[in-house]
Amino acid sequence: MEALKLHVGDASLVELDANQLRSKRITLYDGPIESVLKEEFGTLEATTRLYGQVWTSGPQVVIRYYEAHPPDSVKLPICAVARLSYDQMKKRPESQPGTAILDGSIAAAYVVDAFR
Repeated sequence: MEALKLHVGDASLVELDANQLRSKRITLYDGPIESVLKEEFGTLEATTRLYGQVWTSGPQVVIRYYEAHPPDSVKLPICAVARLSYDQMKKRPESQPGTAILDGSIAAAYVVDAFR
């Protein structure tokens, strides 16, 4: 993370799902996810792709990012999670098992030292 000039607690806005950009309501599924940075994040430029995993089994969606892929560069390891305050990662009641319907497509990716 030091090579990327990122430290625990650093954050940047992301479009949660590269296939549902700027949507007012999105549906996420258990499994892999590709997100897109909306702004610079350490040495990572906007439009960098973040790859990770989604879990929808609880009341809120959990997204962990393992890899960043900057444009015109190689993939790099990363340790980050998607977060929003005020229950904004909370699933809508009509979400079916294995899915999460969210009111918005943007969250913040926060650097963490480990997944808990």
